[in-house]
Amino acid sequence: MSRSPRAHSDEATRAAFRFSDLSGYSYKKRLTIRAASGLLTGLIRLLGSTIRYEFEGREHLEAAAQNGRIPIYAFWHDSIALATYAFRGQSIVVMTSQSFDGEYIARSIQRFGYGATRGSSTRGGIGALIEMIRLMRNGYPAAFTIDGPKGPRHVVKPGAILLAKKTGHPIVPIAFVPSRSWSLTRSWDRTIAPKPFSRARVVIAPPITVDPNVDEAGVEAKVRELQASLDALDQRCQEWRTAHNNRSWWPAWGRRRLGAPPLSSRP
Repeated sequence: MSRSPRAHSDEATRAAFRFSDLSGYSYKKRLTIRAASGLLTGLIRLLGSTIRYEFEGREHLEAAAQNGRIPIYAFWHDSIALATYAFRGQSIVVMTSQSFDGEYIARSIQRFGYGATRGSSTRGGIGALIEMIRLMRNGYPAAFTIDGPKGPRHVVKPGAILLAKKTGHPIVPIAFVPSRSWSLTRSWDRTIAPKPFSRARVVIAPPITVDPNVDEAGVEAKVRELQASLDALDQRCQEWRTAHNNRSWWPAWGRRRLGAPPLSSRP
């Protein structure tokens, strides 16, 4: 979906695509990070292999990659499992938080071919953003869970806007929705876990460009534009899910027994 980046030719670049040193953690935490990252990887791989992905708006990805440009993907934190499997193997660089949770998440996504820079909106964010700028200049696409790492849920933060301003590359808003799923209601983002053998809709919006000379007010305006784009994608996703789940897969005799109307009477 994007042009191939250069080989991992320097040490700083290779560091983004390999596991970080855990010597700063206790022995117990090192074991937990390794176990948690392995479990998360296995779950994403197992579930992802059963999901049938349907893409809407692929032409917007093609538009974002024209004239040597590289996409900056932006999507909600609750869709991280669906996104990880859908865009695996493309050497996309993601910012992960400098925390215990961030470390095992970073290790998990690296197993799917992603790079990771450590930082967040609350700690180490500037350094991680500088590293993402450098990696994009070397040909690597980037991605943001745009309301992460701690929310508020579905509220855009400016990281992707600032990266687009500094690099000149466009932001590509994306939304994901499974036909059937569980929701982890105790997590701040209510993480979506697709049920096995369901379908997943991936809806891609037109790219958003940011002028390199834009001022603070302009950055805020672009944040609102990205928010509006993702909100509209959410609406399209929910409409697709409702329409998909209203289509009965029961045979005619089953529909009669359940009292469901015949398919011919449905819009």
